[in-house]
Amino acid sequence: MDEPFGFRPLYRQVYDFMVKRITEGTWKAGETLPSEQTLATDLGVSQGTVRKALDVMAAEKLVERRQGKGTYVAEHTEESALFRFFRMARPDGERVLPECVAEEVASGKATAVESNKLKIEPGAAVVRIKRTRLVDQEPTVFETIVISAAMFPDIETYAPLPNALYGLYQTAYGVNIVHTFEQLRADLARKEDAKRLQVPLGTPLLHIDRVAIGLDGLSVEWRLSRCHTGKLVYAVTIS
Repeated sequence: MDEPFGFRPLYRQVYDFMVKRITEGTWKAGETLPSEQTLATDLGVSQGTVRKALDVMAAEKLVERRQGKGTYVAEHTEESALFRFFRMARPDGERVLPECVAEEVASGKATAVESNKLKIEPGAAVVRIKRTRLVDQEPTVFETIVISAAMFPDIETYAPLPNALYGLYQTAYGVNIVHTFEQLRADLARKEDAKRLQVPLGTPLLHIDRVAIGLDGLSVEWRLSRCHTGKLVYAVTIS
């Protein structure tokens, strides 16, 4: 190992070491990890300690266990990323997957709010993405996404961007989204909302303010979603 273990529980130290390997790109998305026995030998710990660390990583969806094949670095496929992070559903609980249309990508300088959300310097270069999402062919979500241009250089060359951006972040830039922080509130449709979602001014909307956090703990993306929930609900499972 590169550094001696400290005073954290041993399995958490093994966890930290393996997460660092993924963050650095030593183990890439979709790649098979060494066996538990090999990792235990290389790290000088028991196989049970490695297994416990991998259990935590699997629960956090950082790795994927495949019966009879081994453990893989989890990939943000379009479907899996949308299913995990897009929480709109029908009233009966059926999850829906949106379709992305009407995309706009522009560069600019971070405002005070954007720099605070992304933990970057005010005026730093950012990329702003605006797009409308359809559910059942109807405009349902109007998104504004802000990311650091330094973290995602030349991302505009990938336009049109994929429906699920987290997969592109992972495969093209080695940035893994592991969790998000969301704040929800009720709001009314403004002029741009009305145009994008094809609803009257003042229509009730669900406003979602989300900051996506990477494997290294950094703020990766700030996303504002304006959702017309006439036929949908925001669904989460709490346990």
